[in-house]
Amino acid sequence: MTPSSTPSPTSSSSGRSSGRSPVGRRAVLGAAAAVASVPALGGLATSAAAAPSGRGRSAKALPGGGDLGPNVIVFDPSTPGIQAKLDEVFKKQESAQFGTGRYALLFKPGSYSGLNAQLGFYTSIAGLGLSPDDTTINGDITVDAGWFNGNATQNFWRSAENLAVVPVNGTNRWAVAQAAPFRRMHVRGGLNLAPNGYGWASGGYIADSRIDGQVGPYSQQQWYTRDSAIGGWLNGVWNMVFSGVEGAPGQSFPNPPYTTLNTTPVSREKPFLYLNGGEYRVFLPEKRTNARGVTWGNGTPRGTSLPLSQFYVAKPGVSAATLNEALTQGLHLLLTPGIYHLDRPVQVNRANTVVLGLGYATLIPDNGVTALKVADVDGVRLAGFLIDAGPVNSATLLEVGPQGASADHSANPITVQDVFIRIGGAGPGKATTSMVINSRHTIVDHTWVWRADHGDGVGWETNRADYGVRVNGDDVLATGLFVEHFNKYDVQWFGQRGRTIFFQNEKAYDAPNQAAIQNGSIKGYAAYKVADSVTTHEGWGLGSYCYYNVDPSIVQHHGFAAPNASGVKFHNLLVVSLGGQGQYERVINDTGSPTSGTSTVPSTVVSYP
Repeated sequence: MTPSSTPSPTSSSSGRSSGRSPVGRRAVLGAAAAVASVPALGGLATSAAAAPSGRGRSAKALPGGGDLGPNVIVFDPSTPGIQAKLDEVFKKQESAQFGTGRYALLFKPGSYSGLNAQLGFYTSIAGLGLSPDDTTINGDITVDAGWFNGNATQNFWRSAENLAVVPVNGTNRWAVAQAAPFRRMHVRGGLNLAPNGYGWASGGYIADSRIDGQVGPYSQQQWYTRDSAIGGWLNGVWNMVFSGVEGAPGQSFPNPPYTTLNTTPVSREKPFLYLNGGEYRVFLPEKRTNARGVTWGNGTPRGTSLPLSQFYVAKPGVSAATLNEALTQGLHLLLTPGIYHLDRPVQVNRANTVVLGLGYATLIPDNGVTALKVADVDGVRLAGFLIDAGPVNSATLLEVGPQGASADHSANPITVQDVFIRIGGAGPGKATTSMVINSRHTIVDHTWVWRADHGDGVGWETNRADYGVRVNGDDVLATGLFVEHFNKYDVQWFGQRGRTIFFQNEKAYDAPNQAAIQNGSIKGYAAYKVADSVTTHEGWGLGSYCYYNVDPSIVQHHGFAAPNASGVKFHNLLVVSLGGQGQYERVINDTGSPTSGTSTVPSTVVSYP
């Protein structure tokens, strides 16, 4: 089909089959659709504050640094057979949605020609320079959906970072869904976010990237782009949000559905591995306020740098006790690709600690523990890993700060970036609350917190997970918040002065009946609930979708709930009934028109109150 500049909405973001035939789902929603850069430059220094303290060291101290393991594959321009190796990994990972394979494909600085790096599940590709332009791929970095009959709504868990790409035909294809960040990239051409054939697509996230040409989302239902520079943006389906993006389209929600903020209030880019000569180091970008455009340009990016010798390089099979011993010694953690089973929480107690995963390293709590806990300290950076709930219910899976945390972290916030959470799908999993943010000033920059709607171990009680994200801390900022399918509230916000830029949600598909989701006198739990005690809160570009396919007669009163207070403000909200499988009565509180029929047309509220 020939793409329209304003294509019809096509599917839910998870697309996904709810354990049923994807063909049946496609027929229903297909019918519904038919109806309806200022670079910051500066010096490079070693971070003294982040250096190991030496406390607890002994003759048996764990070593820092070392080999990155068999699933980190490093190329240089002289490496023979690069394309064959890329194809080999892709063949393993193309359709391995719930498999155990994990890979990081790393390219040393230089120029590479004639490559097409197709990325499957749990595969990360990245350059090893300080700037994306240090490592140039003359070719393509491709995500497409041939494995799923042209439907890109399940293209999860893959990433591209820190590379320059010169696409063969002038445009690179990146047709992804959730948990697939495109960070610190330079596309010397255009970027197509839709699959071949312009089938369903549901992403997505771009940050700190420059796309010289036009970005064409086509069938992408929603997208968030932060602190980047683009040559243009073609269209929008439901919810396209930009903050700090040079070249972004102007504010025009709901038609076209563009929410545009000139700057991002606070941002600090994700840590990344790079080579300094022959030495691996981890770069820690500095915090920016009122950020706009990319952090890299013609000089050295601003931030600090740590040698790999200050990291415990973890391999799959290591115990939680060993990870904690490394942290106690003052080491940071580099989690190489693979599966890590935990019998106790990984406890991060030291300020400025970095926990960086490669290739979707995955933490699984086996016995109902919390996978990772952070003390109420400055500057911790969590980035680049997946937490997969275990079969025994965990009260929480990730806790940032203990209950009652109150320290001021405004000068040096905790950041949670590309940290993804999954309950069910790869097997039975349960968790009462997935992510809890107690520490003030925390930045949650791109997360997908997902109670699985398809795969193994999926059912209303089988992968029970009542709450997705709970924010108790004050002054928390979320940039790129994807939370889906929880049995009760997807997001609960209790902290003061919270802010969210871009939110994407689907209510749980599998509610058996109206009674199962009844919230006292209210029909259904809001996707995003701001507590009645909150006096100041703000959100931009928030969407909630319903697809009650077990009982399509279910009615959800609203997608959003918040106190009626002058300091609580929302901009550009929408709710969507996907193919008429359930309906919303309102958008936020008692405001907004109801959805109706099978037209899959959003109901919107531009400003609230």
